Amino acid sequence: MDLNHILLFLAVISPLLVFARAWRPSAPYHGWRIAALIVLAITGVAWLFWRGAAGYVGGCVWFLFLFLPAIGLRKMTELATQGNYESARKLGAALQILHPSPELRDQIRLFRRLESQANHRAAADPVPIEYETTRRARGSQLRNARAVLILILLNAVVFLFEISVGGWNDPEVLHRIGALEPYSVVVQHEYWRFFTAVFLHGGLLHVGFNVFALYVLGPPLERSIGTIRFVMCYLISGLASGVGVVGLTLIRLVQPAQLIGASGAIMGIVGAWAGFLMRHRHAPNAKQRLGNVVMIVVIQIAFDLSTPQVSMSAHLCGLVAGFLLGLVLAPRPKPAQISST
Repeated sequence: MDLNHILLFLAVISPLLVFARAWRPSAPYHGWRIAALIVLAITGVAWLFWRGAAGYVGGCVWFLFLFLPAIGLRKMTELATQGNYESARKLGAALQILHPSPELRDQIRLFRRLESQANHRAAADPVPIEYETTRRARGSQLRNARAVLILILLNAVVFLFEISVGGWNDPEVLHRIGALEPYSVVVQHEYWRFFTAVFLHGGLLHVGFNVFALYVLGPPLERSIGTIRFVMCYLISGLASGVGVVGLTLIRLVQPAQLIGASGAIMGIVGAWAGFLMRHRHAPNAKQRLGNVVMIVVIQIAFDLSTPQVSMSAHLCGLVAGFLLGLVLAPRPKPAQISST
């Protein structure tokens, strides 16, 4: 996978998505439009004059003007929710350098007032336990996504194994340790490759993107449907992705190729989210989350179309399998409450 191509795609698609969301009259943070315009302009200039490095230039600008402010604003909101208005105000002041907007200035003034009120309350009651309780609750969220953590560690361990046996770019090595190949499955009946290929990756960038996607997309779904259902969804989607590619190869809709990676399983998570949200579309924020899932699918399809090394058929097969699973998945059972009499 070409990092310059990936960063160039990111530096173009992200600003366009920002324009699509922030241009509506009711959309908050209209300052995002200016940031998106800066990213597109600098990326365009780099494409005209330094095409071989345009992705790196655009990626750096995207990181400074879109990614960092987005992460910072989310963290600022978390700090405010926890009642830590001083830290939220300081972070907002720092973010103004990269993301100046009237909305952000209004929030900083609000945090300053809330900070003053909180200080007065603290003087009257010097035992602030709310923040510590919230911090512990948030810290336990990742521990509640045990399957995601195990899968991330498993992918990392298998990648280290790939390195130890001769490298990730050697087709012969990948064949020996379990890459999916239609000939090996159909003729030699090596069906175990459907499973092993899900955990193999073609480089640090490949495994890094998949692990990051699993880290972002996995925990909310695991907490919604439970650990066992999540693991089954991940594995079934990954296996269905490989089976679909082999089937499409047999009917000559796709060319035979060596297939590795967890992308099919991760797209299965995306599809499961879509099916789950469609089934429970009356739940709070379900429509908004479904819109985010659709956006992820559109971005992935656009990336697949612009990147010949990526198997679009594997992604789509995993997506469809996950979607069908999502339609039948039930929410995670809530623990029974014990009532006293």
